[in-house]
Amino acid sequence: MMIPDTNASSMTAMLREAREAPEVVARLLESNAPLCRELGERLRASPPPFAVTCARGSSDNAATFVKYLLEIHSGLVTASVGPSVTSVYEARPRMRDALFLAVSQSGRSPDILNLAQAGRDDGALTVALVNDTTSPLASTCEVVLPLHAGPEKSVAATKSFIAALAAGLQLVAHWSQDRALLEALDTLPDVLAKAAATDWSAALPVLSDADNLFVVGRGVGFAVAQEAALKLKETSGVHAEAMSAAELMHGPWTLAGDHFPILVLSQRDETLSGVNDLVTKLNEQGVPVIVAGAAEGAASVALPGGEDAHPYLAPIALIQSFYPLVNAIALARGRNPDSPPRLRKVTETV
Repeated sequence: MMIPDTNASSMTAMLREAREAPEVVARLLESNAPLCRELGERLRASPPPFAVTCARGSSDNAATFVKYLLEIHSGLVTASVGPSVTSVYEARPRMRDALFLAVSQSGRSPDILNLAQAGRDDGALTVALVNDTTSPLASTCEVVLPLHAGPEKSVAATKSFIAALAAGLQLVAHWSQDRALLEALDTLPDVLAKAAATDWSAALPVLSDADNLFVVGRGVGFAVAQEAALKLKETSGVHAEAMSAAELMHGPWTLAGDHFPILVLSQRDETLSGVNDLVTKLNEQGVPVIVAGAAEGAASVALPGGEDAHPYLAPIALIQSFYPLVNAIALARGRNPDSPPRLRKVTETV
């Protein structure tokens, strides 16, 4: 069974925009390379003592990806600071000399702007990964790395999320001058094009009937588990919770069972052995398990995607493959993924 995506009823704006991501990333990598080289030189000349991320929603999931990259690849302690610290509590966290990364599609949420301004006022190097370069966030931050995603009309972010992942990875690659990572980065548009054509329809019967599930990832892959869970909530009305493969074993997995499946997203890195052990244990307990990526072992449903990609590219490929599936899940559950109930494209929190 293939996921239907060619007729008018299934060709949603969300699906069309998700399919644009490989082209968006190709444009981003070419356009932002000089900016990232210059910023990388600046960061090498004056290394920050720590980094701060600031974001909401899908953008915060992208910030999680950058956090793992910075901590694993660059050894830089990175904290996600809640925007309400400044906007609601009127506190002023000390961020002098830190690298401050704000991630946003619109660049217009007042609480994000408030924290970005506080970071700049305190002497942090403020960098915006933002799609709208005319936005207040772009004006507030000292350095702007445009996402180059173009207009995104569906409430559910897809191409802008993938662009934010690519932008963060490009920054880390140029900062570290990691030749192997830079070469891998050049292949990302092709990796995404292949992922966009990958068929995940085997998971549709299990996930479209589920009202609750876990989405599991670990390390650099945890961010896309968060994103997949968010998309299942907002587009399909499924109560999905992102869970680290390690944390799942500390109690939450007692919830899993016949009517509570687990979607496992994995990449080929140091986390793989533990993820494989988890899949084996879940199968022994009779839990429905859907595995995508590099994980091995028996599973209720095994999906292709990102197995051979560089470990930092694999999570981006996995979420690219996931978007057509979640579009199909939403339609199968009688929902419009472009217009989820009570949600708007730009959410302006304070």
